[in-house]
Amino acid sequence: MNRTGRSAGALLSAALLMAAAACTADGDNGGGASASCANLFTYDDHSYLDVQQVDFTVGRKLGVATQPPCNDTGQSDRTDEPTTTTNAYKVAGLSPEVAVAIGDTPKEALLFAAHTGADLPPEVQKFIDGAG
Repeated sequence: MNRTGRSAGALLSAALLMAAAACTADGDNGGGASASCANLFTYDDHSYLDVQQVDFTVGRKLGVATQPPCNDTGQSDRTDEPTTTTNAYKVAGLSPEVAVAIGDTPKEALLFAAHTGADLPPEVQKFIDGAG
């Protein structure tokens, strides 16, 4: 693996680890906390987080991906945030078990990897390393 691939992999792993926390708070607003949620979608009973963008080929449409409401307020009973839905597409060279492309159209779709903890699935990491 070349230096660029290792650097990209390290940055990607760090980004995935941070996103796995789902929300991050910023306490520098007069005592209150503001947060933003991870870009998390579900498709076919799997959770997917967005990853560093690399060149990939979008395949056929698989179905509908769902983004749950973001509860960045800390109020667990808050239900006024809508669930978002969009399309999930196959990524050429990867199983939908480990990665999908998500977006309204194939041209707008971004790469999402199965959320399996702090590390990317090995197949996705190898795919990214090979793209650099």
